[in-house]
Amino acid sequence: MSSQQIDKKHDLFVKKSTEKNLDRLTPREIVAELDKYIVGQKKAKRAVAVALRNRIRRLKLESDIREDIAPKNILMIGPTGVGKTEIARRLAKLAGSPFIKVEATKYTEVGYVGRDVESMIRDLMAAGIQMVKQEMQESVTVEAEKRAEEALLDLLLPGTGKKRKEPKPQPRPVVRPMGTFSIPDTNGGAGPSLMGAAIQVGIPSLFRNTQDDTGTAPEEAEDQETKDAVPEDQAQEGTASGKDASTREKFRTMLREGKLEDKIVEITVTQNPQFPTFEMMGGGGFEDLESSLSGIAGFFGGGKKKKLLTVSRAREILKAEESEKLIDRDRVSDEARQRVEETGIVFIDEIDKIAVKGERGGGGPDVSREGVQRDILPIVEGATVNTKWGPVNTDHILFVAAGAFNVSKPSDLIPELQGRFPLRVELDSLGKEDFLRILTEPKNALTKQYTDLLATEQVCINFTPDAIERLAVLAAEVNSRLENIGARRLHTIMEALLEELSFEAPDIAPTKIAITETYVNEKLNDLVMDHDLGRYIL
Repeated sequence: MSSQQIDKKHDLFVKKSTEKNLDRLTPREIVAELDKYIVGQKKAKRAVAVALRNRIRRLKLESDIREDIAPKNILMIGPTGVGKTEIARRLAKLAGSPFIKVEATKYTEVGYVGRDVESMIRDLMAAGIQMVKQEMQESVTVEAEKRAEEALLDLLLPGTGKKRKEPKPQPRPVVRPMGTFSIPDTNGGAGPSLMGAAIQVGIPSLFRNTQDDTGTAPEEAEDQETKDAVPEDQAQEGTASGKDASTREKFRTMLREGKLEDKIVEITVTQNPQFPTFEMMGGGGFEDLESSLSGIAGFFGGGKKKKLLTVSRAREILKAEESEKLIDRDRVSDEARQRVEETGIVFIDEIDKIAVKGERGGGGPDVSREGVQRDILPIVEGATVNTKWGPVNTDHILFVAAGAFNVSKPSDLIPELQGRFPLRVELDSLGKEDFLRILTEPKNALTKQYTDLLATEQVCINFTPDAIERLAVLAAEVNSRLENIGARRLHTIMEALLEELSFEAPDIAPTKIAITETYVNEKLNDLVMDHDLGRYIL
């Protein structure tokens, strides 16, 4: 591909990005959006906001400068449950970027049984394909619905969807007269004799373009004869076609009004319409091999299957199939690849678990840890990974690594990998005030979640301020005494608090219950005071 074509595709990509209003994502706006879901951690939020803004700035540069600007990868250091994963996930959703979360402990060094590190890029590409495909399917929703409706009508009324064709007349021999003979009148003026009439009988002609003495082609004569012979049949067919069209429109109205949703129809479902691509040379692992083998099974047999479904379910399947037909797969893969290469985000969690403690090469069960780091190194630095959608370059993919580093420390990583994460952010542990804000401020606060869940059973609960404060105190106390699991401690405490109420909700509904400090102490004090019991439950 020439440089002009690359620049043209990039300009189109920048135009689409501008249409998504990415320019409005200033660092301050990004932090404000993250504050809606994540409490505290200002340093981490500022770091990811600057990293995202730099990617937007880079897209506007000239090609010769743009290629030299690499993303500033981030290493987040902090205990579990303080918001590391949530920050990266919300950031990707905010920017509309392909995002994948992986765990470093799931990968093994080349030569060991397990997944290789290149599979994270294949997973990222799959996420990008799904994202672009969904966007394109939404753009053709109206047309797909129209086609699905026509297909449903064809199933409900077989034979009415196609126009009736006139039956093609069967070819038959064309008789060409042999000529006229002058035969003397032997009947005394009564006309030619029987013998004379017989002589005028012709023979079949094998040439269709032969004309008679009058200049009229036999085909034209035959067509005229057909038109003169069957006017009544055509009238009957026209009447039947009109009835079919009227019936079809009646069914269309009933279909749109939802009167046929429970009617059963038989549809043919297409499975695995394309031949799968092997990725054996790329080290795809057993997952890719399994998917490829299942694809071959669908290609050679079982590609189409008939099912009896309701109209409502058949509409969904037909709409999905029509949407699939309306989008261009090559365009999907091209746009997804460009989006992954320019704006993709990979979040590598538990990276501290592959750090080698003490002297390097300790052997034993940790023998492949340093090997995994060496395999991750070229991916983070910039490499080309082969996928079934084409090669993907990782030069400008943003990598965000995270780990608690409570046993190991960042310096235990190999120096080359440390250098690939120039930005390091330490996240703070959560205390009572943080827990208090987590229970009340975010859009998806736990108190709001449990209130909405029980409201479905007509049980209305109301958390009083003193009860919320008591929950925050208990969470901080348990974290300080047991393992510090951050905000996840609130999940265990809330479940223990509302377990009995959730169990009895269908039997006591409708009712209103106030969650007060007394209620919290009654349900949780025994668990908090009993250290042995609290260790297992909280």
